[in-house]
Amino acid sequence: MKFGPDILRIDPEVQTDRIAGFLQEQVKSVYKRSGIVVGLSGGIDSAVMSELAVRAVGKDGVRGLILPEKESNPISSSYARAHAEKLGIEWKEIDITSTVDSVMPYAKRDEYISTLIPEYSSGSKYNISLPTDLLERDSFNFYVLQVQLRDGSIKRKRLGADAFRAITSFADIKIRARMIHLYHEAERNSLVVAGTTNHTEYLLGDFCKYGDGGTDLEAIAHLYKNQIYQLADYLGVTVEIINRSPSPDTFSLPVSDQEFFFRIPFDKLDHLLYGWEHGIGTLEVASVLGLSEDAVKRAYADFTAKSRATVHLRQMPGSIPFEM
Repeated sequence: MKFGPDILRIDPEVQTDRIAGFLQEQVKSVYKRSGIVVGLSGGIDSAVMSELAVRAVGKDGVRGLILPEKESNPISSSYARAHAEKLGIEWKEIDITSTVDSVMPYAKRDEYISTLIPEYSSGSKYNISLPTDLLERDSFNFYVLQVQLRDGSIKRKRLGADAFRAITSFADIKIRARMIHLYHEAERNSLVVAGTTNHTEYLLGDFCKYGDGGTDLEAIAHLYKNQIYQLADYLGVTVEIINRSPSPDTFSLPVSDQEFFFRIPFDKLDHLLYGWEHGIGTLEVASVLGLSEDAVKRAYADFTAKSRATVHLRQMPGSIPFEM
């Protein structure tokens, strides 16, 4: 198919039937379990996954877990609860603050952040972000720590590699803590844990190893984010969730997925990513998307760097081949 604006267009009914069939086979024939548990984040990916799960095994076979911690955006749980009620599935909400704090106390994290921005103290909020103007200009791929102090003022500091890894390690504890609770629920109720990673995230490594990347099955990892939105419209996901800006929701100060990771607006991201993945020339992609060829080259370079840096996330752990 020739590259164009409709290259990502899917038949939602066909995809729904295909995914539902896959889920049925995995639950009944491969895992031999009674149903599916989905972590409901209040975002579009988990909403679509739970809709598909209901179509695969029925609402009585699906369980939703809502897993906030003390720094989660309250709207996330609100949307997740409303979505679970709309589906008619059994659900429960568990505050995982104590789980997170038992691994690495929030106070220890705050102490570390204060070594980078001394004005930071308990009650301040923070996030980390990248420049979001990759298509407009060449810029270095440097993360910035942004802190909102209790008086509302903002302080920023560019992060080196060690500081970036330290701060993201704190955030990743939250993601892994959620998976602990999902597997506890799954194992005691004979359920499988359904992942919510889409193809855009999978290709570029926007998921946490043994967190949202540690699941029993990934039924939507073949679909770009653009295609998840198409399914959401077809499946009747609530407008509030569809219109919500995608966010990791792991920092106390809100940040979008574009600001935290992708650097490119979602209305261009997936078409650019498709072109990169399928080896389509930068000039052709630029012409179709109304961009300069330099902008497409910058996007391709960023995709390549992200994919290479996260290749270990998409592979089994390294091991030594058996030899006699």
